[in-house]
Amino acid sequence: MAIHALLQELGFSGHEARAYASLVGAGTRNGYEVAKAAGLPRANVYRVLEKLVARGAAERLDTPKGSRYAAIPPDRLFQRLESEHRRRVKAAEEAFADLAREEDTAAPVFNLQGREQVLARARAKMDAARDTLLIALQPPEAAALAPTLREARERGVAISTLCMEGCESECGGCQGNITRCGLAPDDGKRWFLLVADGEWMIAGEISEARTEAVATSQRLVVELAASYIRQSVALATMAGELGERFRGLLSEEARQILDALHPESGFFTRLDKMVDAKTM
Repeated sequence: MAIHALLQELGFSGHEARAYASLVGAGTRNGYEVAKAAGLPRANVYRVLEKLVARGAAERLDTPKGSRYAAIPPDRLFQRLESEHRRRVKAAEEAFADLAREEDTAAPVFNLQGREQVLARARAKMDAARDTLLIALQPPEAAALAPTLREARERGVAISTLCMEGCESECGGCQGNITRCGLAPDDGKRWFLLVADGEWMIAGEISEARTEAVATSQRLVVELAASYIRQSVALATMAGELGERFRGLLSEEARQILDALHPESGFFTRLDKMVDAKTM
């Protein structure tokens, strides 16, 4: 069918195209019904259906009699695919613009204004990431960036996420290796940090009234942002594993040095706030 070929041009495999077409207008179907309607081998039909769910073309409904699947309506699916295509084109434009700018001896620092501009630049860097993403954020930004982060993870990018809200349970937005750690500012503002491939960073402060951020490939600034995320994850993980024993491992001199770094509350008060949430 021509419709199958059109779906394949949009990135669907042949089996995915046939499975999706069999679900459109059919309400819900189980794997056996899809295999029969689409002419697919029963042995791998559920793998095909789960791929449709992962790409956002179908949804799974768990029932007492097993899993059933429903197609995302074509108008919604194609609208999302069109939006993703525009975003990828924009990411490519920015990536090549960045490549041209990197020829200069001095790495530029870009000032970003507004939450949507910050998120757009973050999505572009995530789409262009090859190997690693380090990210520190809070639930509103995690939810907004979750689809882009999932795509990066699915193509093999290693993601380490620092949930600065210290959520007691997963919100579903954070991706990759997740550490929940109470580092959110106390004034109602939200922090956002992203380091892509150890080469680019974005750091921003977000509030309802105002959002400001900077983006740069300047080596020292990138390393500072990466170190903040890595060291926060490392400290929270070690303290969470050792618990109260952590205090006993330090000499009095070491505790004084650490307390001097946090004169407003003391090191262990700060540490207790960090590890109050579960570390994954």
